Amino acid sequence: MRSIAEATDWLHLAGDETVLWSSRPHPIALGSRFVSALAITVFALVATAWAWDRGYTLVGWVAVSVALLGIVAATAAYVRWTNTRYVITSDQLYAKRGVISRSVTQLSLERVQNTTLEQSVAGRILGYGDVAVYTAGSGSPEVTFVRAPTPGDARSALATQIGRSGNAGRV
Repeated sequence: MRSIAEATDWLHLAGDETVLWSSRPHPIALGSRFVSALAITVFALVATAWAWDRGYTLVGWVAVSVALLGIVAATAAYVRWTNTRYVITSDQLYAKRGVISRSVTQLSLERVQNTTLEQSVAGRILGYGDVAVYTAGSGSPEVTFVRAPTPGDARSALATQIGRSGNAGRV
């Protein structure tokens, strides 16, 4: 099995840099659009079978069109989810988003001032949360890992590395 650094064209590690934590958002991040698109697809396929069984050809074709739109919407949500990655290395942290156009935020751990972890009740039960990373002089987070799985592990990896870089006590 290849590591994330070997499997990507957007993550370029320095010689002694190692990946400490890597993930994509929790599956809950697929959200209601994905679930709704799947439900519409199933409903439309059932309507198609019903319409064609009763000889309503036009209604059947409309239902097929709706099913295809549902499939496209569900696929788009899935592709968006799979193309979001969060990586913490021994020197940097990265947040990659995008399908057609790509946005990669890279932040040196030496610049990190502090981090926050926010988890809703559902997030605590299902194991996801938001990890926000702040740099000196910024009032808003420089990078946020939205709905990150095992956010405590991500924050611990950050805290350990920030402690090694001389920023201990700032997390």
